[in-house]
Amino acid sequence: MTIAIINTYYVVKSIHNMAALVTFGVAFVYPIAFAVATRHDPRSLPALHRIESTIERTLIVPGLLVVVLTGIDITSIAHHWGQFFVQWGLSAAVVIGVLVTAVMIPNAERAAALAERDLTASAAGASGAAGVVSLSGEYRALARRLLMLGLLLSAIILITILFMAVGFNP
Repeated sequence: MTIAIINTYYVVKSIHNMAALVTFGVAFVYPIAFAVATRHDPRSLPALHRIESTIERTLIVPGLLVVVLTGIDITSIAHHWGQFFVQWGLSAAVVIGVLVTAVMIPNAERAAALAERDLTASAAGASGAAGVVSLSGEYRALARRLLMLGLLLSAIILITILFMAVGFNP
């Protein structure tokens, strides 16, 4: 019986860790992707924002659910409900879930629309200045907010991983 519990525990813990990696790993790529696109090909920004919102909707939100459910399972198996790292992890998951669904996704979609609008306006107004792209202050402010919130979410993820690794000694 002990072997079955240990095996189940480690299998679920492995699924939990893999889900966390797949779910949150992409978040660390966004700042680099947007910096490169802004500098080298601003015309790709609407597509990048659409990719961002699609990844958040189809990978991060469902992946977060898998992380939470497997976390609940391994916590129940190991009887760690009273541990700080468990309470932190659950709280972090709620904060991440709310911020991604209520703020990141809608604002990424809005940023895509603003970037597209600005690109269209640049193309229409740049009769003599071929290739010049001008992004509005409205777009830049929204993109900056998305970047700052993304960095905050990344920090929460890293702190949570630290608490899980340090606080968890079976």
